[in-house]
This record gives sequence, structure tokens and C-alpha cells, in this order.
Amino acid sequence: MNFFTHFGRYLLMIKGMFSKPENMRLYWKELMHQCNEIGIRSVGIVVIISIFLGAVTTVQTAYQLITPLIPKTVIAVIVRDNIILELAPTLICVVLAGVVGSRIASELGNMRISEQIDALEIMGINTKAYLIMPKILAALIVVPCLVVLAAVLGIWGGKVAGNLSGILPPSIYNDGLLEDFIPYNVFFALSKTYTYAFIISSIPAYYGYHVEGGSLEIGRASTKSVIVSCILILLADYALAALLL
Repeated sequence: MNFFTHFGRYLLMIKGMFSKPENMRLYWKELMHQCNEIGIRSVGIVVIISIFLGAVTTVQTAYQLITPLIPKTVIAVIVRDNIILELAPTLICVVLAGVVGSRIASELGNMRISEQIDALEIMGINTKAYLIMPKILAALIVVPCLVVLAAVLGIWGGKVAGNLSGILPPSIYNDGLLEDFIPYNVFFALSKTYTYAFIISSIPAYYGYHVEGGSLEIGRASTKSVIVSCILILLADYALAALLL
């Protein structure tokens, strides 16, 4: 019953966001603020993780596949497909679920505990639309951009690691990147990314918006939102792979 209670409140929260904005300029300003909070502030961690993901994937793939029977271009093919299909969208979004999700839950939870949300509702403002909708829209805008950046940097990191470690020269790596490329993989990765972006923005927003109790509940809601978001990302990963591949 507890699951159905949370699920029903979550659906009502999503439904409550779709209303005519009271002041479009304020909504636009909040959307740009959330794009900065979710996107720009996460670039650093995304860059670091992506480069090392590509480098480690290259080294480990070469360790397992170096044999005279297998051309070295296969290493680049495996790195490219792993980065695009799984590592960039899924791992980056799991990291963002912790970084962005905890921030969203803490922000809304603090506003709920300090009664700022109640004050906004008294003034006639639809708090679900004003506080939650910009966060979800911002995530849908910037998270795919971060994943594309992660994929590019991951592939580049694999190229640099292969060159520095002497596994394969850049020319062979570039040839492998163009070998048997399937454009549908990019569509699949972006489909996963938009799903994950909605999860890592709406789930923490739900837990933060419905915080009850004292300040200790903010931390608990933040932790719970990250856990639930990560679990849903993994479930969505399997479901989308089963449906689209």
C-alpha cells in the first residue's frame, strides 16, 4: 500500500505541473537558473569520469583481446559501442542522480520545512509548476548535452590511452571508430538519456516536495531519492534495451 500511496502522489504532482504559468518571465528565469545548476555545475565531474571511462575501457579491452587473430581496430569498435550504448548514458546519469538529485531534494525539502512553499501557495502560485517543472525541463535539456559530451570525451580518452600505452596508434583507432558504425545506437543512447533525465529530476523533486518533519528528514529524503533514482535507472536500462534493441 505504501508503494501505491507514493505512486499516486507522484502522479498527482506531475499532473499539477501542467497549468498556465502565472508569469512566463519568472518561469523562464527559473528555467535558465536550473540549467546552470544542473548542467554547468556538473560539467567538471562529467569530464573527469568520461575521460577515465574511455581510457580504462581501452586498456582492459586490449588486455582481453590482443591476439594475432583479432585486428587491433576491434578495440576501438568495442570502446566506441560500449561508450555510446551503456557507459556514457547510464553511468553518467547514475552519477548525476547523486549530484543533481540530492541537490534538488535538499533544495525543495528545505523550502518545505521552512514553509516557503506554503507561503508561495498562499500567494496563489502553483508551486508544482513553478518549482518542479523548470527542474524537469532543465534536466531534459542539459542532461542529453552532458551525455553527448561524455561520449565524445570517453572515445577521445580511449584514443589517448591507447596511444600513450602503446596499445594502438591513433590512425588505427580512428579506422576502428568508422568500422561498422550503426547510427541507431546514437538514437538508442539518447532515448535512454531522456528517460534517465526525467527520472533524476522528478523523483528527487517528489521526495523533496513532500518532506514531512524536521531538518533531519531533508537528509533522509535526499538519500532515499538518490537510491530510488538509481534503481529506476537500472530498471529502465533493462526495459529500454529489451524494447529497442
